[in-house]
Amino acid sequence: MRLDPATLADLALAFLPDSYVRACLLAHRATPLGMGHGTTRFSSPVAAFKLLYIAEDLQTALAETMIRDRFENRVRRRIGLGEVTAWGATEVSANAPLTLIDLRTTGLLRLGVSTDAGRAKAHRLGRVLSAAIYDRTDADGVLYLSRLTSATCCAVYERGVGKLSATPVEDVVTLEGLVPALRGLDVEIVR
Repeated sequence: MRLDPATLADLALAFLPDSYVRACLLAHRATPLGMGHGTTRFSSPVAAFKLLYIAEDLQTALAETMIRDRFENRVRRRIGLGEVTAWGATEVSANAPLTLIDLRTTGLLRLGVSTDAGRAKAHRLGRVLSAAIYDRTDADGVLYLSRLTSATCCAVYERGVGKLSATPVEDVVTLEGLVPALRGLDVEIVR
């Protein structure tokens, strides 16, 4: 993938996320900033690096992890309480500014990259772009808009995670914001 170094440098910004939200399965509660290799939007196509995803609010964190596209073409939008109880959330803040490549507005267009890299259901182009950014810059990650809620999200490379701190993971069912967050997504919890 061809990327202009000057454009990448221009898109790099110092970003200090404060009280961003990470949703994770409670099985990973002991490692709120833990990472693994995956097949997510900006993960490495060849397992060369790990990522941590955080969102600006609980609604987006849940949409990006627990909900995703499961309710497409469905009028009844219900999720079982048993499934919800498997999830936790933590607040993540930066102790020092992260250097992130800003893809929220015109970044993809300016790089000459298909907007599918940041906004399509398929992740192939996003993964190729992320690998190119990782290899050609010292950026800590990318800043992008959730394709599900349009809220700001960060994909932080493992090299930037040392700048982050997290609160203990809490069960999402105990969070005061859970019902409003799901209601905003037109999702109902059922027993």
